[in-house]
Amino acid sequence: MPYTASASQPVTGLILSGGGARAAYQVGVLSAIADLLPDAAQNPFPVIVGTSAGAINAVGLACGALHFTEAVRRLTGVWQGFHTHQVYRSDWPGVLRQAARFVGHSLLGIGGEAPVALLDSSPLAELLRRELDFTGIAGAVRHRQLRAVAVTAFGYETGQAVTFYQGRATIDPWFRHRRVGVPTRLALEHLLASASIPLIFPPVKINREYFGDGAVRQSAPISPALHLGATRVLVIGVSGNPTDGQQAQVPVVRPQHSRPPSLAQISGHMLNSTFIDSLESDIELLERLNQMGRLIPAEKHPRGLGLKPVDVLVIAPSQPLDLIAARHRHELPKALRFFLRGPGATRASGAGVLSYLLFEPGYCSELIELGYQDAMTQKARLIEFLQLEHEPAPLITPVSA
Repeated sequence: MPYTASASQPVTGLILSGGGARAAYQVGVLSAIADLLPDAAQNPFPVIVGTSAGAINAVGLACGALHFTEAVRRLTGVWQGFHTHQVYRSDWPGVLRQAARFVGHSLLGIGGEAPVALLDSSPLAELLRRELDFTGIAGAVRHRQLRAVAVTAFGYETGQAVTFYQGRATIDPWFRHRRVGVPTRLALEHLLASASIPLIFPPVKINREYFGDGAVRQSAPISPALHLGATRVLVIGVSGNPTDGQQAQVPVVRPQHSRPPSLAQISGHMLNSTFIDSLESDIELLERLNQMGRLIPAEKHPRGLGLKPVDVLVIAPSQPLDLIAARHRHELPKALRFFLRGPGATRASGAGVLSYLLFEPGYCSELIELGYQDAMTQKARLIEFLQLEHEPAPLITPVSA
């Protein structure tokens, strides 16, 4: 049945974080959820929020929200068939031309004011234009299968994390320090802006401002879902870091050698800081607020402080994604391998960068399978969290078969 925003029925929000090719993991988790849903079940997520590549998955789900299972299958098919050249130019002419433009524009000041980055992401625009039907969002909202969908981008001029959202007319915009919510009709440029990793992909102009990846300044990634009316959230992360208090079980990592870090190794840590740290910090803060809210009787909650507990379920990779990327680094196109060899991205120590850029079927399919298995490991919790009426029959065929 369609969702209703009543006091007795919670509004479930889905948070899809950023992370380039790592977002394939999210599709595996979504595939498991689709298999856990009862037959003919409709969209279980009235609020869907995404950032970077997670924004592409979020809008893909929203466009097909009237047929949730089919939308998940379509996303899975796209990710399993991915090749790097569908996301950015990886052929010799494209790589050399973009490298020359980047050096000339960024270091020598040649080439005018056109936005330039290390990689040419024009193929991604063609792929999204072909695969997404944005009119499906309005249809899902009209049929009450979707309350709102949102993507976040970073404004280079204002320094704000701007959440562009499309949904019910009753949702008010919000204005916080460095964080604003703007109602709009989502389009291709919003996705390209949200997925534009700084320096790697070129910024995208929306109205009068250039925007880049929303994870750059998204200090509170869960906040947009709450603004849009979610009362509980499922977070699909891409960090591979332990959650739910398991940090104490992780052994201390000690350095194995004294060689200086490569440029790729440094870049990998910077990307992790951009895409992962803020989400994990926001989850930790929300859990602390939940604990505080439970200690204070509901009738004594100060107004406006947001102490009402928000149920949070986090599903994140059980294996380090950079190690998986290292096993698949041979799949990278030759021109790109040559281009990235100098910075060290083709070595095991630089696989952190590859884990974001390796849009190839072997790597993406392994992440999808990992996401599926990790979700099924939490099958009981998912059934309880989503309040499914009954469990489906046992599954025989894995998602990647």
